[in-house]
Parts: sequence; structure tokens; C-alpha cells
Amino acid sequence: MEDLNNKVVVITGASSGLGAETARQLVAQGAKVALGARRMDRLKELVAELGPENASAFAVDVTRQTEVEAFVADAKSKWGKIDAMLHNAGVMPLAPLAMKRVDEWDQCIDVNLKGVLYGIGAVLPIMQEQGFGQNLFVSSVAGHVINPAGAVYCATKFGVRAIAEALRQEVKQYGPLRTTILSPGAVDTELPGSVKAEGVHEAIAGFYEDQAIPASSFGRAVLFALSQPADVDINEILFRPTKQDM
Repeated sequence: MEDLNNKVVVITGASSGLGAETARQLVAQGAKVALGARRMDRLKELVAELGPENASAFAVDVTRQTEVEAFVADAKSKWGKIDAMLHNAGVMPLAPLAMKRVDEWDQCIDVNLKGVLYGIGAVLPIMQEQGFGQNLFVSSVAGHVINPAGAVYCATKFGVRAIAEALRQEVKQYGPLRTTILSPGAVDTELPGSVKAEGVHEAIAGFYEDQAIPASSFGRAVLFALSQPADVDINEILFRPTKQDM
């Protein structure tokens, strides 16, 4: 396993949940983290917790390409390199298609798909110039199986896997650029709060309350993928709570 000391990792959706917990575990291993999210107050609290010598914060909405470009450029300017980017920002507005929650469809596609593409577009030129780097993408169990009320969300998470696999095949000419897809099941984060549809919200909240495992489980998976030797590319990690059946 490779030492993560002084590795620089850029994280979107870093103000809570998977992003924040992963940042904590990375800094504990000696890494530096560039934290991006819309809630700057949360990011500042996290930087204070981790130490400004280990973390930086940048207000970014991943649905805005110019903001994503500025965030990645700021990270490169502050830390001098980017070893990895965790494309973590996401929403999960589950609802049956018959409810026709069009604004949620647009939001889900804009955050979960366009946000990932904007992140790739911003960081890939840096990694090409460096000749190294790793992109880590957050898909989901919902990127492997489809369930009622999950049509749009599942489509975006299947799409994340497609984008990541295409990227993996495209970057071979630039050196050891690696690509990892992380597909968690029910993990204890704020994500279920993005489910607003009446009836669906209550069902998802109960499911997570009964089955969700801590966000630290995701952080450990990220550390595993990042700490492999340069000639090992961990392409996909799918994990669930032991009791989760779907």
C-alpha cells in the first residue's frame, strides 16, 4: 500500500456526509484536501477542524461549469498539484415518474451527471500535464439495480459508471491515470433528505434509519483505492450494509 502523505485530493460535495468524512480520513493519513461545496459555512468549520495547513475551502455549485473550473484551478494553485479528485456531489430525488416532478429531474441530471462532466473537464488537463492522477466517482447500488421511484436517479448513477469507464479507456496514453467507481448502498448521510415526494420520503427515511452504515465505511473504500501502487487500478467498489438485500 502506498503512503498518502502529502497527496492532494479535491472533493466536491465536501460540506457533509461522504465528502466530509472522507476528508477527515485522508487528513488523518497525511493527505491535503481541497474542499468544495455550496455551503461555505460548513466548509469553514471543516477546515478549522482539519487545520488550514491540511485543507482549503471553495464555494462551488457543480451545476455551474465556471465555478467548477475555478474550484479546481484554486486547488492546483494552493497545493501545487492534484493527485486525485473525488466527484462526490449528488442528490437523490426519488419519486415515481407519474408524479412528473420535472424540476427534480432537471436537478438530478444537472448535479449527478453534468457536475461530474464539469469536474472531469476541469481536472483532466491538469492530470494530463502532470502525467498522473486518479478520478474517483460516486455511483450507487442504484447504478447497478433499478427500483420503482428511482428511474431518473438510477439513470444518473448508471450514467456515472458509463462516463467513468469511458474515461478509464481514454486516458491510457497520458501515463498512470486511474479511475475508480464507488457504489455504496445505504450509508448514513444527508442524501435521503433530498427525497421530497410525499410517501417516498417517509419510506426512504425509515429504510435508512433501519439499515444505513456509517459514512466512515465509504471513506475506508476511498483510502483503499487511493493507496494502491501506481500500476494497480481499482476500477470499481460495490458495497452495502450487510443487512441490505436489494
